[in-house]
Amino acid sequence: MNDTPSKFRLSWVPYAFLLPALGILTLTVFFPAFQAFSLSFARYERMLNDPPTWIGLANFERLLADPVFWQTLRNTLLYLIGVVPILVFLPLFLAVLVNQKLRGIHWFRMYFFTPVVISMVVAGIAWNALYDSNGVFNQILRALGWESGILWLTDPHSNLPLYSVMVVTIWKGLGYYMVIYLAGLQGIPAELYEAAAIDGSVGWRKHWDITLPLMRPYLVLVAVISAISATKVFDEVYVMTQGGPGNRSKTVVFYMYEQAFRHFEITYACTIGLVLFLLIFGLALLNLYLSNRQKNYANLRF
Repeated sequence: MNDTPSKFRLSWVPYAFLLPALGILTLTVFFPAFQAFSLSFARYERMLNDPPTWIGLANFERLLADPVFWQTLRNTLLYLIGVVPILVFLPLFLAVLVNQKLRGIHWFRMYFFTPVVISMVVAGIAWNALYDSNGVFNQILRALGWESGILWLTDPHSNLPLYSVMVVTIWKGLGYYMVIYLAGLQGIPAELYEAAAIDGSVGWRKHWDITLPLMRPYLVLVAVISAISATKVFDEVYVMTQGGPGNRSKTVVFYMYEQAFRHFEITYACTIGLVLFLLIFGLALLNLYLSNRQKNYANLRF
């Protein structure tokens, strides 16, 4: 008896289960994304409830000539360069420390992870208080003889406000990426370290010889995730600086929000969003390339 029709029906069963999720994604992600893409080539002439007018590449020409956009793009790339390397290597160092078999070590893991579960609004308000002219940081500086203190979030002549916001991103991300690394470290067999110790690889050298090579997939994962998160940073800027002073801490996402919901330049915000999408899409392609390269490396090794 030919069972080909039954096999054909069974092959469609997984797709039938996926269809409801695909429908929800279409309504909430794909359709809005397509609509935003189409609005990048249009403009609302009078009211937002009027049909948009097709203007071709005019929004992109405006974007290329917009100095504020280029400044926000520079700020975003600076954010990327300043945050990602620290969030790649410092959490690995913390994961190695809390991976020790010591009594009460789980308390240290909890302390390091606590900032992750704190709301960014609460964290931003708390750090604003620390950065205040009469906050803890300036009080310490005055005690050390620096009477004027530092304008952490309001210095209009430097990138210090942006760097100060970066500190909050790093503080909140350390515990999250530490847990990812911790999962990888606990999957490394202890026998490898014992064999390496016989060959003289002890102390921190064993992490250079054993830990780093085996943690390479996790390093790539954390690098890409933290890069995408840094590119999309918004909450910290909104709560702490509102993009100021003088656009010093304004990022691409905050500028997009500002154009859409403060100036009601919906189509121009969609154009900025399209550029941001291309940037994140490039990072996703980089992730795919590095993942495939890592798989090929592993296959060659074993």
